[in-house]
Amino acid sequence: MESKVTHDSEVPAHGKQVVTACALIHHVFDGVTKVFMLKRAETKKFLPGVYEIPGGHIDFGEELVPGLKREVLEELNMNISVGDAFTAFDYHNPIKGSHSFQITYFAQFTDPIENITLHPEDHSEFSWFSYDELDAQADSLKPEGLNDIELICIKKGLKLLVGEQLSFS
Repeated sequence: MESKVTHDSEVPAHGKQVVTACALIHHVFDGVTKVFMLKRAETKKFLPGVYEIPGGHIDFGEELVPGLKREVLEELNMNISVGDAFTAFDYHNPIKGSHSFQITYFAQFTDPIENITLHPEDHSEFSWFSYDELDAQADSLKPEGLNDIELICIKKGLKLLVGEQLSFS
């Protein structure tokens, strides 16, 4: 008897490549630029309880930006405006058995932030983080702390948003 798959991140994709699009949603609070992050539900098999930025899998034949808008609407019942893509990276999802490519875009909510709706099967909470808050809480936000590739990309995006110089290695 097959077990019921409850999360898209669990749908088998052994040996497949998966494209994901994510939104670095930003807002200025009292002069401080912050980014929006969600905490994955503890019931998720892939990265339970880890903070992430919104987004998800792009369907076959779907364009990236409309797919990203769809994902954010499904996850949060919120509409976004999408800016430029600013980073991309790949990772392995051992639950799906896939090799995933994540493209991250700058974005902003077009609906009032008071209207954010979480689905408890997907996310347990959300918060807004400044660059300094990301550094201070890295170990509790991401599994590899400051070395987590998504966190590195989020920090890069924040630096770009506030006009700081980037360093390259």
